[in-house]
Amino acid sequence: MLAGLSPARRRLALALLVLVVVAAAVVIALVVPRSSGGADGTTATAQDDTPGPVLLVPGYGGSTSSLRPLADRLTAVGRDATVVAVPGDGTGDLTAAADALGAAVDDALERTGAGSVDVVGYSAGGVIARIWAADGGADQARRVLTLGSPHHGTTIADLAVGILPAKCPEGCRQLTTDSDLLAQLNAGDETPAGPSWVSVWTTADETVTPPDSARLAGAVELPVQDVCPDSRVGHGQLPADPLVQGIVLAELAAGPPVQLSTADCARLSAG
Repeated sequence: MLAGLSPARRRLALALLVLVVVAAAVVIALVVPRSSGGADGTTATAQDDTPGPVLLVPGYGGSTSSLRPLADRLTAVGRDATVVAVPGDGTGDLTAAADALGAAVDDALERTGAGSVDVVGYSAGGVIARIWAADGGADQARRVLTLGSPHHGTTIADLAVGILPAKCPEGCRQLTTDSDLLAQLNAGDETPAGPSWVSVWTTADETVTPPDSARLAGAVELPVQDVCPDSRVGHGQLPADPLVQGIVLAELAAGPPVQLSTADCARLSAG
């Protein structure tokens, strides 16, 4: 077809053809979705298949015993699980607790020779994990899973500040719905690049109020009731509940995180 054209018209036709090809490539790049490894659209990475040690971070009050049942369940399936002791009895500055988590992560990586860790933060421990991740810890994590965490504060802390301020130490004040710490933590990307993020919580939570304060933008969202609608597990029961433990184990397994459903209820509740 081009052979019958004059040289000038042939050059013009070729130039137009190149423009058409480039435009088509741009359209394909914008319209065709990128392939991903996770059911939620998260991209699978090489480290998804190589789980390292698990660091479990307690919540407000710092009780390591609350996480012992979950740590024991992880150990039973072959995971290296450590409950991190946080300073100030877990009621002090959450950034200091994040520093303690960082030290524990460094120790675990050195001890095991692993390339990354999984972090499970229960209640305020999830906020501690986020502070650690935002301060560079994201580079060391394969997965960060928060369990009933007040990512956007809890009105229980608001009430404590208003009624009994002397009974609401720094860690309590940092968990109010208008705290400077949470405002800064949520101002940018709530889930920094590096690890995969999962938020597990219960709609029956009476400590993190409202319960959907546990939502985390960019994370796989897993209200327990999305898996077992009849579950009435409360905040304090989360680490010991067989269903919740099953969800945590499933989300910390090799491979990218998965979006569980009611089809998984019986299997995960079996314990």
